[in-house]
Amino acid sequence: MPTPEEILNEFRDFLHPKAEGKIRGTAKLVLENIGAISLDSTGARLADDPADVTLTASETTFRRILSGEQNPIMAVMARKLKVDGSPERALKVAGLLVG
Repeated sequence: MPTPEEILNEFRDFLHPKAEGKIRGTAKLVLENIGAISLDSTGARLADDPADVTLTASETTFRRILSGEQNPIMAVMARKLKVDGSPERALKVAGLLVG
C-alpha cells in the first residue's frame, strides 16, 4: 500500500504539466487524510499554501475526476467534492485537470 507521500508525489507528477502555465492565481487540492497539493502558473507542488480556491475530496474521488470518470459538478452535488472559494474558479481548475 502506498504511503501518503507516495500518493501525493504521484498526484503532483500527474498535475504539474496540466497546471504549468495554465492556472491563473492559485488553487489547492486537499486529499482527505493524505495531504495537499498547491497549483499555480509554475505547476504543482506538495504544499498546503493559502489559495484562491480549494478543492477537497477523497483520493478515490480525485482519481475519478482526473481520469474523466467523475464529472466535477456531479461530485459537488453529491457532496463528494467540497469547494472553498469561487465555484466558477473551481470549475475552471477542474476543467484544466480532467483527462
